[in-house]
Amino acid sequence: MTNDAKLIRITYFVLFALALVAPVIGLYPVFVMKLLCFALFACAFNLLLGFTGLLSFGHAAFFGFAAYITGYCIKSQGLPPEVAILAGTLVAAFIGLVFGLVAIRRQGIYFAMITLALAQMVYFICLQASFTGGEDGLQGVPRGKLLGMLDLSSDTTMYYVVLAVFVVCFLAITRIVTSPYGQVLKMIRENEPRAVSLGYEVDKYKLLAFVLSASLAGLAGSLKTLVMGFATLSDVHWSMSGEVILMSLLGGVGTFFGPVFGAGVVIALQDLLADKVGAWVTVIIGVIFVVCVLAFRKGVVGEVRAYLDRRRARA
Repeated sequence: MTNDAKLIRITYFVLFALALVAPVIGLYPVFVMKLLCFALFACAFNLLLGFTGLLSFGHAAFFGFAAYITGYCIKSQGLPPEVAILAGTLVAAFIGLVFGLVAIRRQGIYFAMITLALAQMVYFICLQASFTGGEDGLQGVPRGKLLGMLDLSSDTTMYYVVLAVFVVCFLAITRIVTSPYGQVLKMIRENEPRAVSLGYEVDKYKLLAFVLSASLAGLAGSLKTLVMGFATLSDVHWSMSGEVILMSLLGGVGTFFGPVFGAGVVIALQDLLADKVGAWVTVIIGVIFVVCVLAFRKGVVGEVRAYLDRRRARA
């Protein structure tokens, strides 16, 4: 194992240890849970953009609609949280399958525009449907008891559940990308015609990646509803899709930790500045994004990785 690999593993271990003791050292559990939900959302998006090369402008549809489904199942149907989360994730996967079957027939900006148009359809469905609460959204969604035993009304208990889900999903994404399937996705990203010439059924690989990404985004939205206790139109609005793109680009697409870092920066800035500058927080985040794109074209984590690669090559 190289020194760089050891350093990365040590960094992950330190971050995981910090996450374990976060409630003990005074970090607000709800804030960290929100960060983890959006970090999972960004990781799901990065699986599609960073490792497959498909830019989606419609990921808010999976995140937001799953949030609504989970909230509705718990609040109106009285289902346990694990069933509601599973329902939200499965619905997101189904929507991802439908979107994917339509969108993967095109490439580049046409693919992006198709996903945006389909996501806007989902937005207007959420605006008009009775079970979503319209412009008011779903408010006061109870957390319930996980498996009938763990009382999720406790922020500490809920925090460790969210942390466990995030860690499992992060490791799953890592395994997917490093598997033979993930290597094919990277080849499609770098040179799709070459992948076709080698006999790979490219559309099937891209469709599966799209569904996996949609499922994880839906899981993030479902967890967010449990954590925050509500689901609103902002969760499914096109601006949410833009926000997750911002998180991924800020941290570094095509890296494992980049989306987590980007989500942490965006959520922290929103939390710190929202009550001080109001709507100007969007402008401030935009300026920071422009500066980072100009100074760190590969994202912050991407530039760090590139530096380590150059140092390894010189050695």
